[in-house]
Amino acid sequence: MAIMAEDKEMGQPTGVENTTALHEYKNAEGYVIDASDPEYANLKRARDGHTILLPQPSSDPNDPLNWSRFKKHLILIIISMTAFLPDYGSATGAVTLLPQAVVWNMTPDHVNHSQVGNVFMLGAGGVIVVALSAYFGRLPVLFYFVVLATATAIWCAAAQSFESFMAARILNGFFSTVAQGGGLMFIFDMFFFHERARKINIWAAFIILSPYFGPLFAAFIISTEKWQVPFWVYVAETGLCLVLITLFAEETYYDRRIPAASQPPRGNHFSRLLGITQWKSRHLRNTFGQACMRPIKVALKPTVFLSCMYYLLTFAWVVGINTTLAIFVTPLYNFGPLQIGYFYFTPIVAALLGEISGHWLHDFIATRYIRKHAGHFEPEVRLRAMWISTPFIIAGLVGLGFCLEDGYHYMVTSLFWGLYVFGIMITTVGLNAYNLDSYPEASGEVSSWINFSRTTGGFIISYYQVTWAKAQGTKTSFGIQAAICAFAFGLILFLQVFGKRLRSWSGDLNFATS
Repeated sequence: MAIMAEDKEMGQPTGVENTTALHEYKNAEGYVIDASDPEYANLKRARDGHTILLPQPSSDPNDPLNWSRFKKHLILIIISMTAFLPDYGSATGAVTLLPQAVVWNMTPDHVNHSQVGNVFMLGAGGVIVVALSAYFGRLPVLFYFVVLATATAIWCAAAQSFESFMAARILNGFFSTVAQGGGLMFIFDMFFFHERARKINIWAAFIILSPYFGPLFAAFIISTEKWQVPFWVYVAETGLCLVLITLFAEETYYDRRIPAASQPPRGNHFSRLLGITQWKSRHLRNTFGQACMRPIKVALKPTVFLSCMYYLLTFAWVVGINTTLAIFVTPLYNFGPLQIGYFYFTPIVAALLGEISGHWLHDFIATRYIRKHAGHFEPEVRLRAMWISTPFIIAGLVGLGFCLEDGYHYMVTSLFWGLYVFGIMITTVGLNAYNLDSYPEASGEVSSWINFSRTTGGFIISYYQVTWAKAQGTKTSFGIQAAICAFAFGLILFLQVFGKRLRSWSGDLNFATS
């Protein structure tokens, strides 16, 4: 239940404001979003007068929940832009591998190994990000990682050999993933429960769109320029995010269990950016050991583990298709770089349609349930979105397999690709919202593990997508991929039935901080 606990229950010092407990809800009762009971009369509510604000904001203007809408959304856009970088940079290599293969006298499949290492680090880096953020603070980790992401992006563009390029790509993947792996932390810190699905939708749209914009721009560029130029564009984009973070991003962590008068000094903007302020107050957060254990504790929660397995089995094919599609369509349709670039408009449009649809869909599912259940809400309700997205995913994969093997018109091929991407966009938001609602105090950890599962699946499939298709044909290989997605949907059904009981059985996380 998302209602506040008494001070003695929370172990708070006398005089603490009447704000929500760390966990925001009880597994046995779910969230209470809309209640007219006198018991809840003193709770702060949204502008509509009946939606309970979760968590309850303090009266401190430094509380991120109390920041202006402009400030919150400016930071959200900066985080989303930064989350756009890793997959954009990774997928840029999906098109440049063709001219690189010529320059380095290698097969495109061999050059693709640099892509695979980059993809793996996109997931591994996110887990490290949230552990460091729990100890050093959100903002300094974001800043330093993007500084190193900019440096390694420059190395990618300037590399003169495949070995140097591959090393730069691997390191860039690790550092650039900071806002992907930890993006939910910022959303959790700044926005109320009833706002989060829409904000996740915005953040996720940048992530889903990014691997298609990379090849799109790169294909147009390499039609007239050297392969290095798309990576210099990536350098400029990373540098822009670094400037925006330096000027406008903020430390969003705030402990509402500490009275406003006892909050640690915030210092000036640059002391927070560099982590000086957070270092002085580190004793009020997690110890370094606690911070390192947080991701492990979250990964052991059954609902998180099953969610990640579902996402790995569903999203892997996004990365596999995106990193190898140029190898498929170049001989099939006699495409050059320019045609490949145009081809990438399809998933961009599909992801945008998914973002627009999801803006209302996820809220509709939630509000409809709340109205029918006397103001109560359960996290498992978020999974109902997968009933809508799964048919698009399966149809897209099956159709794509037939198109690539039988040589259907490229417009039909692009249509099926778009169906798959549309479904993935809806799925991504629903799954992130479910896990954030289930464990709001572990916003960074659930975000990092979902991101890890996404990239791990892509890492695995990228190694053998082309070989598999050549051995069995795309009808069979993509058909098996669709069957795996259908099997994975069974995990969603299992969570809808048993998720609440699993959360109750596994108990609370009992973290030192949210």
